[in-house]
Amino acid sequence: MKKILIALALLTLPGLTVASGDGGFHPMTAPIDPHNDASLQKGAKLFVNYCMGCHSLEHQRYNRMARDIGLTDEQVKENLIFTGAKVGDLMKNAMPKTEAKQWFGVTPPDLTLIARSRGVDYLYTYLLTFYEDSSRPFGVNNAIFPNAGMPHVLWQLQGMQKPVYAVHKNAEGHEAKTLTGFELVQPGSMSPPEYKEAMADLVNFLAYVGEPIKLERQAIGIWVVLFLVLAFVVFYLLKKEYWKDVH
Repeated sequence: MKKILIALALLTLPGLTVASGDGGFHPMTAPIDPHNDASLQKGAKLFVNYCMGCHSLEHQRYNRMARDIGLTDEQVKENLIFTGAKVGDLMKNAMPKTEAKQWFGVTPPDLTLIARSRGVDYLYTYLLTFYEDSSRPFGVNNAIFPNAGMPHVLWQLQGMQKPVYAVHKNAEGHEAKTLTGFELVQPGSMSPPEYKEAMADLVNFLAYVGEPIKLERQAIGIWVVLFLVLAFVVFYLLKKEYWKDVH
C-alpha cells in the first residue's frame, strides 16, 4: 500500500505545473451515471482491454464487479478475464513492477482509488487531451497532465490530434499562448463523439471501482435521515410532555 501511495504522489506532482506557457487547461465535466449498468460494462471492457496491461485494480474482485454492474460470473470469465485468474481473484496484472519502473520511469500506479484522488472530471479530461509532441519519449503529451510518462494507449480509438493555441499578450506585455483546443490530424476507429462517450464509460467504471458501495450507501443514508427526522419529532413531543408542568 505504501508503494502505491508513493507512485501516485510521484505521478501527480507534474500535474501541478503548467505546460510550456499554455496557461493550463481547465477540466471538462465528465458525464457519468453510476446507475447506468450498460455504461459501467462498457467501461469495464475498455479497462481490461486497454488499461490493465499496465494498471491493476488490486482492491477490486472480478465477481464483486460482476454483481454490481449487472454481469454474471460466466460473462466475466468469457469477456473480461484474459489470464489464468479466477473470477473470485483481485483484478491484478502480470506486469513486473521492477521492470515497469525501468520502462516508464515510475511503476504504473494501481487505479482502484484514482477517481477519488484525482476526480472524475480530471480523469475524463486527461483521457481526451493527449496530443502529438515529438519532444516526448512516446511522441505525445497531455494538456492537463504536462509531460506525462504514459503513452496514448487509446490512440487507435481516438486517432491523433494536435494542439491549437491562441497567441496573446500577458500582464507583463510579453507574447504568450493559450491552449484553446485540438485538431484531429489522424482519425481513429471512433468518431470524436463516440470516443467521448467511450471515455465517459471508462471514467464511470473507475468512479464505481473507487467506491463500489456508493449507491447502497446513498440509499441507506436517505433512510437514516428519515429516521432522524422522525426521532426528532418524537423526542420533541416527549420533551414538551415532560416539561409542561414546569412551564
